Amino acid sequence: MCGIAGFYRHDMPADRANERLALMASCLKHRGPDAHGSLLRGDVGLAHARLAIVGIADGAQPMCTVEDDLAVSFNGEIFNHVELRETLSARGHKFRTHSDTEVILHLYRDKGLDCLSEFNGDFAFALHDARNDTLLLARDRMGVRPLYYTWHEGTFYFASEMAALLALPGMTAEIDPVALDQIFTFWFPLPPRTAFRGIHELPPGHMMILRDGASTVRRWWQLSYPDGKDAAPSAGFDDQVEELTALLADATRIRLRADVPVGSYLSGGLDSSLVSALAAQNVRQGLRTFSLAFESAEHDERIWQKAMSEYLGVASETTECSTEDIAQYLPQVMEHVQTPILRTAPVPLYLLSRHVRDRGMKVVLTGEGADELFAGYDIFREARVRRFCSRQPQSSRRPKLFQRLYPYLPGLKQQTPDYLARFFSFGAEATDEPLFSHRPRLRSTAAAKIFFSAGLRDELGDYDAAADLAAQLPEDFRRWHPLHQAQYLETAFLLPGYILSSQGDRVMMANGVEGRFPFLDPRVVDFAAALPPEAKLRGLKEKYILKQAATELVPDVILSRPKQPYRAPDAEAFADAGYLDTVLSADKLKTAGLFNAQAVEKLKTKVRQKQATGFRDNAAFVGILSTQLIHAATTSNASTPSQNIEGSSI
Repeated sequence: MCGIAGFYRHDMPADRANERLALMASCLKHRGPDAHGSLLRGDVGLAHARLAIVGIADGAQPMCTVEDDLAVSFNGEIFNHVELRETLSARGHKFRTHSDTEVILHLYRDKGLDCLSEFNGDFAFALHDARNDTLLLARDRMGVRPLYYTWHEGTFYFASEMAALLALPGMTAEIDPVALDQIFTFWFPLPPRTAFRGIHELPPGHMMILRDGASTVRRWWQLSYPDGKDAAPSAGFDDQVEELTALLADATRIRLRADVPVGSYLSGGLDSSLVSALAAQNVRQGLRTFSLAFESAEHDERIWQKAMSEYLGVASETTECSTEDIAQYLPQVMEHVQTPILRTAPVPLYLLSRHVRDRGMKVVLTGEGADELFAGYDIFREARVRRFCSRQPQSSRRPKLFQRLYPYLPGLKQQTPDYLARFFSFGAEATDEPLFSHRPRLRSTAAAKIFFSAGLRDELGDYDAAADLAAQLPEDFRRWHPLHQAQYLETAFLLPGYILSSQGDRVMMANGVEGRFPFLDPRVVDFAAALPPEAKLRGLKEKYILKQAATELVPDVILSRPKQPYRAPDAEAFADAGYLDTVLSADKLKTAGLFNAQAVEKLKTKVRQKQATGFRDNAAFVGILSTQLIHAATTSNASTPSQNIEGSSI
């Protein structure tokens, strides 16, 4: 895991070009604290900040071939590099290092752009081919590793994080109004758009080819599901369970490949428990696990963490996040996330990864991806209930099913059937509408736009973020089963746009910790997509096949525990935050021009009086505060980090 940066088509003197490479690499030092390197060849520059995990002694980057015709700067891991190396060696390729980076160079020489489909890994890389003066940028299937780019003063720049681009001399940082509207609708901007005007994201599963001053973006991988309302199983259910277990075991095994110890996150839920159990079968010296705990019983899961760690016979190390920690560390987290967020969930995960690094670890396995692939989220069950209720929209009994879906939301138990019907909007929308499954969430989130300023509303005009998303759906989307449609929206958009970025890569790599995700192994992804819907969501039983696969690996107390999504204290954490009057002052709000100062002042008062308890107020407050933190930091001095709120260097 590392940070990469560089440029293409520059006309700078060599000394200035090298200064730019050094500047961008320095902005990524948290991603790669072990070494920095750069390479200038013609009008292409490559920079690298290294977190040494594989090929520690001989994996320095940027790396060139013996012939010096190919050079690469690579962020991530190729987990099947051992098998690829063996195949390439049998074809006559000679290797000089033990690094997976060199495998990229040799496989590209062997197969060209087709090499991407053979990589089982999480990656973003820039490869310069001097034979035709082509620069290739590529990003992994699921969007685990980030890659951003911009054209600035006639030169193309790219980097692992936007901070390295914003640091360029003369670069301006301006929040993109459309991106902000998208975030206040989906929780993330739709790629290639980012939070900043003029800075773009290479979407997951895409490549960019730069040659002769022109650029082409091309998709090289597409998540897809079987046609038809019901996918036909290719094997018996027992055989499918056995195959899934074997795939997950191997996906975990190859993600333990490293020249440093690999630990595991243990949340107490099924997904991380299963990954930890599979990892424990392969780690001979005893697996180290790391857990996150909260003061608040509403958010805490330590009783299940303890049960699983005792079952595995490991002593899990716990990081406790207090309510005060949320407010204290949000400014530091926003330094790395650099995209407005509507939940504080990234903050505790930042503290957890910091603890992991302080304990001398660089790599952890996590359970991300299982909910998306195997229909674990409440939204999948909710959509099924909404469709069921829509068949009899006047029923007074069917709406009560929603109370069963959300036992951790006691407020729903007091609501009438009429309220539940209105809130979940069944009967009000066509069930074949492409965003049907997500409409209640989109409406609830978008309610926070009530705090937008008049100027922002005018600039947005009649822009419709949901229509924009619907226009990006694949041609085959409407032919998929409704569950698969909902899964696609979560897997192709929310997973890379928020879970793996703001809540994943940014807060882990802020502390130089690499996350690895066995559930996102391409073999597991393809297997899960091909499963019939009832194998994943049987009635209202989520992750049905995954639970069957886990029966011999995870204790009953984990398999049968109630579903509890990962959450953290939101607005309540800021009741006593001393910096609110500075960050959310009327002057700063009016300068930014994004939010209504009077409305925000009233919301701030509610927060201080601990009366901002609803979803809208919580999402709006965190969204406004995180946006203002980013605006203040990037407009004060975009090129030089400065001491800001609570001593944070943003």
